[in-house]
Amino acid sequence: MNVQPTAPILDQAAEFQKVRLPEGHPDVKAGKVGVLLVNLGTPDATDYWPMRRYLREFLSDKRVIEWPKAIWYPILYGIVLMTRPGKSGKAYEEIWNNEKNESPLRTITRSQSDKLTEMLGDANGRLKVDWAMRYGQPSIPDKLKALKDAGCDRILVFPLYPQYSATTTATVNDVVCKTLLDMRWQPAIRTVPPYHDDPIYVNALAKSVERHLESLDFEPETILTSYHGIPQSYFKRGDPYHCHCMKTTRLMREVLGMDETKLRTTFQSRFGPEEWLQPYTDKTVEQLAKDGMKNIAVMNPGFVSDCLETLEEIAGEAGEIFEEAGGENFTHIPCLNDSDLGMDVLNTIVRRELGGWI
Repeated sequence: MNVQPTAPILDQAAEFQKVRLPEGHPDVKAGKVGVLLVNLGTPDATDYWPMRRYLREFLSDKRVIEWPKAIWYPILYGIVLMTRPGKSGKAYEEIWNNEKNESPLRTITRSQSDKLTEMLGDANGRLKVDWAMRYGQPSIPDKLKALKDAGCDRILVFPLYPQYSATTTATVNDVVCKTLLDMRWQPAIRTVPPYHDDPIYVNALAKSVERHLESLDFEPETILTSYHGIPQSYFKRGDPYHCHCMKTTRLMREVLGMDETKLRTTFQSRFGPEEWLQPYTDKTVEQLAKDGMKNIAVMNPGFVSDCLETLEEIAGEAGEIFEEAGGENFTHIPCLNDSDLGMDVLNTIVRRELGGWI
């Protein structure tokens, strides 16, 4: 029998958690629990130097680019950081939130944090929810230290990546662990595991597809689930990302009652000369149009929030590729973002992972 604690018991537990200090003891903040949502990152502006700072931090990460520094750094500093900031800056300008002067990723992640705060409540003043970026600002170290200074001696870190990859989830965990090295009094840390096959996540994706299709005046002949790619060499070394992506799409097919021709898996955003996971999204979109397909939809299940890769690369570029190759109707299905479906996913997972702490 699953017996839920009564309100008096919860009140007693909260009272027990309060820090009681003897007279004359230095003030110590403790007894609180923190939740830190972590997304990929964002530049602070679209001009050259902010873009260069962001790209340098991102592309210097040894988990993102696994080439030896002796080979990669001359390319990075001699070519990439001279040319790519300008190109990427123009792409960001296409999607920039001019009202708040920030990228959509920052806007959405902040909103997710704010809404999650309301959904969770404050647990008798013990719970604090915040957000950070792996690359750019606000940084993981700054936010972890802020939560610790606020009295959080237990912190749940939530890398916002449904499918695990060393290039995403692992690099968040790396920074969290490095930050702890400088702390005399370290908080207890939990990290949220991959949730690529969690029913709450899969059903939310399926429902978002159904809602979007109902809003259209045409029926897509196929739907692409486009995930950010990784080099084939990373997959061959044991990264489970490809398997996680394939499983997410397979489970979505089961919920939606679609076959492999109706709901297909593709990979986008390849970078550099290596072979990446295939089939490539841009090539698939082009070929479908050339083969006579007139109506398609593309979604991005691996992205918790819409960003450059979904809004500019897919909703923008992929749509143009499809139409130029002979397609007629292209639609991008938004990420879950801070919608009711998306927030239900975050709320459910956080509550589960906080078990025993709150």
